[in-house]
Formats: sequence, C-alpha cells, structure tokens
Amino acid sequence: MFRNYKNQVVVIVLFLAFIGLATSFVPPSFVQGRGVSQLPMGFMDGMQDFIKRFTTKANASHILIKGGAEAEFKLEDLKEEIGDSPVKFAEAAALYSACPSGRKGGSLGEFGPGQMVPEFDKVVFNDDVGVVHGPIKTQFGYHLILVNERTE
Repeated sequence: MFRNYKNQVVVIVLFLAFIGLATSFVPPSFVQGRGVSQLPMGFMDGMQDFIKRFTTKANASHILIKGGAEAEFKLEDLKEEIGDSPVKFAEAAALYSACPSGRKGGSLGEFGPGQMVPEFDKVVFNDDVGVVHGPIKTQFGYHLILVNERTE
C-alpha cells in the first residue's frame, strides 16, 4: 500500500492530527467527569518522539569483547591506539571483535532507535558523530562504538 516508511509517517501524522481536531469539537460539558478531557493533549505530547522513531537513523560500527573487567581494560587500550580514526577502528574490529560484524570492520549498517539494546542506543542517538565511545557495557559484553553518521 505504501512505497516507503516516509509515506506511512505522513499518513499517521495526518490521522493523528485529524483525531486531535475531531476531539476539539467535543463540547467540554460532554467530557467533564469522564476522565478523557486530557486525552488530546496527552495523546499529542509524545507525537514528536513517535515521529522521530521513524525518521531518525544512524550508521555505526562497534568492537565487541566478551568478558568482565579484562574486556573493559582491553577496549580502553584499543581506544587509545585507535583514537577517532575510522580506518584504525575497522582494522581493530577485524582483529579483536567477537561479533560477526568484525569481518566488515565492525559495521552494523543503518538502523533506527529501539533496534539495538538500550545502552547502545543511548550512545548512538545522543553522543557525538565521528568519535569512538566506550567502553560501553551491555548484556553481550563491552563495546567500543563509532557513530559514523546520524540523520534526524
């Protein structure tokens, strides 16, 4: 029915705007005491975040080392060696990463919010682009993360 996600977002936004408009015609006396008087405002509060989930994308690479403190220390040493160099990052990922993405220089490709574990998302969608971040602990181990690109 829709050719891409942007068309879907437009339809959703138009639908939600219609709902907000339609509820504005309901007389206040009708909703008083029924607990629905805040529905339109509360419903629209999260609209920006909702739309952002569909339009925000990131491209990132990572190096995963499984284990405890020793993994964290290894990544701290690697981070010093790599600096913020994408080339050195890709080489280190190929040598040390426990993730299959290591064969591709650690590249995870493009993804949106909520597609990775929360600790990973927090870094990728909030921290600086072009900078190596970490070590970041997740359920999989410790990561160095290079945010290659982000669109909002």
